Amino acid sequence: MAEILVKNGYVIDPAQKIDGDVADVAIRDDKIVESVSSGARVIDARGKVVMAGALDVHAHVAGPKVNVGRLFRPEDKLFKSPEAQPNYRVEMGFSVPSTFKTGYDYARMGYAFVMEAAMPPLHSPHVHEEIHDTPIIDQAALPVFANNWFVLEYLKKGEIENSAAYVAWLIRATKGYGIKLVNPGGTEAWGWGLNCLKLDDPVPFFDVTPAEIITGLMKTNEYLGLPHSIHIHQNSLGDPGNYTVTLDSLKLAKGMKAKNKFGRTQVMHSTHLQFHSYGGDSWANFESKAKDVMNYVNQQKNITIDLGCVTLDETTTMTADGPFEHHLNALNHLKWANTDVELETAAGVVPYIYDKDIKVCGIQWAIGLELGLFTKDCMRTFITTDHPNAGPFFRYPRVIKWLMSQKAREATLETFKHRDKVIDATEIHGIDRELTLYEIAQMTRAGPAKALGLAGMYGSLAPGMDANVAVFNLDYKKMPSNPEKIEQAFQRALWFIKSGEIVVKDGEITSHGNKRTLWVNAKVKENPQVVRDIHEKFIKDYTVNLDNYPVRDYLAPNPFVIDVDVEA
Repeated sequence: MAEILVKNGYVIDPAQKIDGDVADVAIRDDKIVESVSSGARVIDARGKVVMAGALDVHAHVAGPKVNVGRLFRPEDKLFKSPEAQPNYRVEMGFSVPSTFKTGYDYARMGYAFVMEAAMPPLHSPHVHEEIHDTPIIDQAALPVFANNWFVLEYLKKGEIENSAAYVAWLIRATKGYGIKLVNPGGTEAWGWGLNCLKLDDPVPFFDVTPAEIITGLMKTNEYLGLPHSIHIHQNSLGDPGNYTVTLDSLKLAKGMKAKNKFGRTQVMHSTHLQFHSYGGDSWANFESKAKDVMNYVNQQKNITIDLGCVTLDETTTMTADGPFEHHLNALNHLKWANTDVELETAAGVVPYIYDKDIKVCGIQWAIGLELGLFTKDCMRTFITTDHPNAGPFFRYPRVIKWLMSQKAREATLETFKHRDKVIDATEIHGIDRELTLYEIAQMTRAGPAKALGLAGMYGSLAPGMDANVAVFNLDYKKMPSNPEKIEQAFQRALWFIKSGEIVVKDGEITSHGNKRTLWVNAKVKENPQVVRDIHEKFIKDYTVNLDNYPVRDYLAPNPFVIDVDVEA
């Protein structure tokens, strides 16, 4: 047995309502336990902060559009990467890092789990190949459904049971985790050169609206009782004035209740909300509506959100929202790649620079932070950058610094060319709230774990949990006056123990660890109509044979399979 004792640290564990108590964390093999023997390896955490491993609820880290980003932007690799260590793989890339750098950087920050947020079902083998290639971190992937021909046809007719049977089959076939919606109906409309910017815009040919798609997939999700709620990238992303569409989308969840055995209480997760909280009717009068959006979110206990914070970097945008990427290319005139994925989805890739000298970028930066500072429930509000769309994931420590320090926010504001205009269009300058380490742990550990239906495995240091333990160079009793030290501490953990194995020491990788792929085995009563529909469409419309469509077991080694059986 491998035993480790993390001793005398300031433990912060919202799942157990522990806020800075000096305590020990005992580990045996890959689990946290009550106690260990006298022969256990001791890690002295005296004067340091100890948290569970973090979870990233939304990032784009594996699959075809990520690989397009790597191939599309050789200049992204010019950013200096760490010098290769013996026995470890070379790291490369900035906004679109290699699979190896992805795993290493997440581990350095003390992250145990990452959700790939948009898996095109047809290309799910590619997604799983890259997940398999990414070291250390556990991962899962969300197949996209909101522009899928099967789903559009079933929901147009109000056939929730047929929709559920198809969704369950596809999740099993792709070894996926849940239901992702991207620009519901709009991406399919893009195949006709159109879009669905409002919830009542009909999808060409299918004559179903985004509102019907969102509501139908919420009902489908709860019919199946999946671990995670629907995960939605709403319509009209990135457009001035889109906050009204956002509020209309959120209101579709009103009154709906979660039906699952995994402990989640939400029916909708609204992702990268920064991109959906815009006021004004043009870029000239563009302004923040973060307060209006969060006033609604704070009242609705059945909704979770993540921030999508802008980090003021050069980056590479990529999304299954094809029409948005075309629009972005028209704005910045940089490179653009676009693809259509048969009956399922589409995607685009465009480089972007969040420049401090551009007023709009400064306002976007403020909006993401305002959302986090206006929240009244950090267990339902999670830190993300929509990696790499608003900035690379390894800037999370910088976002944490801004959320925890008004001094750091004001210092950044002072660097903006249009500081006064940013202040006029936002409320960031008047917010004196500074989040605590306990609230940061809620937003990065306990909250995401609960929302994903994984609170029995991740996000806590309670006995029986997976042994994912991070030690940070912060003194809970004497937080640094220099906010840069907050960023430095979260950038490189002193220690990170992943699944019971030490993978980071003094910020450096020491082991490739024991990674897993999580997927949901969704089962429903056999539905002859859906079985027939699948066979007929693969013969008629797909370019691949049905037998070659599912992900093979060897692409998802060391899996953790979550069984969901509606018949039970």
